[in-house]
Amino acid sequence: MQSPAQPPLTSWVQSSSGVAHVRPSRPAGGNFPEPAVAYTHHNHQRRDADMATLGIIGSGNIGSAVARLAVAAGMNVVIANSRGPETLQDLVGELGPLAKAGTVDEAARLGDAVVLSIPLKAVKDLPEGLLADKLVLDTSNYYPSRDGRIKDLDESTVTSSEMVRDQLGAAQYVKVFNNITAAHIPALARPAGAGDRTALPIAGDDAAAKTEASAVIGQLGFDTVDAGSLAESWRFEPDTPAYGRVYFADPNASDEQLMDTPPGPTPAEQVRSALDAAARVNVAERRF
Repeated sequence: MQSPAQPPLTSWVQSSSGVAHVRPSRPAGGNFPEPAVAYTHHNHQRRDADMATLGIIGSGNIGSAVARLAVAAGMNVVIANSRGPETLQDLVGELGPLAKAGTVDEAARLGDAVVLSIPLKAVKDLPEGLLADKLVLDTSNYYPSRDGRIKDLDESTVTSSEMVRDQLGAAQYVKVFNNITAAHIPALARPAGAGDRTALPIAGDDAAAKTEASAVIGQLGFDTVDAGSLAESWRFEPDTPAYGRVYFADPNASDEQLMDTPPGPTPAEQVRSALDAAARVNVAERRF
């Protein structure tokens, strides 16, 4: 449930003309002023509007890339990591006046929606109930070389998304941004209505949460494809056609050529075909 002081999640919904909500300034100390104006990307027409806040827990490559898109879209951002706000001053300086460095608790509390972008093994160390009442957009994947072996995942008893959802106690949980490289996130983001707009798969067990997540992701610059429930989220995890390669201009490039292959716009139909072509992998055999 949102705090009464927060703007409603309906403020995420973007019109067909590409409205992004803007606050032009933030006073010292990091407290956001009252909502000011909004502009339309195409004609700069201004109007009164509420401003939504995106909390981001995790300031690595994915979290930082999403933060850049969020401020570019005019969202307030509260970003946090495990090392403390003082380690994020360079990043928030780059992001500008819409961004604030905070604690993990502040990012969770102040965000109307929260992007969780931390290693899978670190999720269990978050404070209990931190995100229980929040719309959570989780970017995590299971990488045994980093996370260690996890028996339930190796035995496919649950998917990594089901495990994280249960660890968080978060009913409004959606998996997204886990199948695209950090460099491709800003490269492929496009305004609403663009002919070369890229789609991202999402998975979740709550239909309303997926609708709200799609609105957030849409404002960040991507269409979405519903990949089904969290039990089906393996369809866009590592070693599947919808993971990584699908966002290169030539998904069939050899491993040697891939580093020199640019990103390519990936429409919903292409993502859907990749999801449909997925076969569940034996996670116990994953070595990275």
